[in-house]
Amino acid sequence: MTRFAQWKKDLQFTAGIVGKRPFQVLLQLTNKCNMRCSFCDFWPNVAPRSEELSLEDYARVSDELAQLGTFLCSVEGGEPLVRPDLVEIIRTLSRHHITALFTNGWLVTDALARALFDAGLGSANVSIDYPQAARHDAKRGLEGATERAWRAVQTFVRNAPRGAKQVHVITVVTEDNWRDLPELFAQSAAQGVGHQLTLVSLDGYRRGAEGPDRLPPPESGEAMLRWHSEFAHIRMLRSYFEHVAPWLSGGASRDAMPTCAAGVQSFNIDHVGQVSACIEHIDRPVGSVKSASVTDLHAMLVAQAQGRSCQDCWTLCRGVAQGLGNGASARTLLEMSSRMRTT
Repeated sequence: MTRFAQWKKDLQFTAGIVGKRPFQVLLQLTNKCNMRCSFCDFWPNVAPRSEELSLEDYARVSDELAQLGTFLCSVEGGEPLVRPDLVEIIRTLSRHHITALFTNGWLVTDALARALFDAGLGSANVSIDYPQAARHDAKRGLEGATERAWRAVQTFVRNAPRGAKQVHVITVVTEDNWRDLPELFAQSAAQGVGHQLTLVSLDGYRRGAEGPDRLPPPESGEAMLRWHSEFAHIRMLRSYFEHVAPWLSGGASRDAMPTCAAGVQSFNIDHVGQVSACIEHIDRPVGSVKSASVTDLHAMLVAQAQGRSCQDCWTLCRGVAQGLGNGASARTLLEMSSRMRTT
């Protein structure tokens, strides 16, 4: 992609935010995964390959999304790298949209990383939850997960057109690891890459409510807000961290937060094409992209969102949707053009 084409896409994305158009879609390409994370039970609920959306489906979805706006497309799973057509999916999505890949890193090679960035990938995000290899391996249910993840980070940096600026570590924050975050931040800083966080979700569909994971205490939110100031490579909106403590406090503090606007400017498309307001509520689809247009399905989501109040999670995707939603603030737009910028 030429610098002009990238600049044009960024400008269109920003104009869509200011114009209050839809701007974020989460895409689970598959539920298949080689890891067994305790906070996710997507992997035991896979669909046959024939039922997953095809490359042709994604080409049509990309074009239909473009009728609504320029999107940040979060490409995830399961483990998206198990899709043999991933490079072409990224290519077709990146024609109109900004693509961000989320992976456990196990299957990353130089050839694949180079092909993904050549196809237009905007950023690569590798999951690492602990500074100690034994703990991350145990959480992901696969020995060697940590080594392969850090190797993937280095591989993406080597092959990204803009180097480390396009690569992040992403950490799922739980009661078990929030105190270890500064050590993990130091590790990602040593690699020169960015870092992102998301609170674990325990109430969403096919999440780990019955597993060992627990939410961190409210004081973790106050600590994360300080760390956001201390570690400049945390590439996230400050507004996300301003809301962590109130959400974790629950009760009146949580109820006073702005209600989630998922379904209006942000929505989810799962691996078989079902469209829902968000990944936490994929069991409540309004229909499938296989039988209806994205435009019509989005209109149904907007109608569904009227009068709804939801405070079920405070994940990264909600934080992005809320921070950039409803036109965004001047501070947020400044963060997007500076701290958050990967181009």
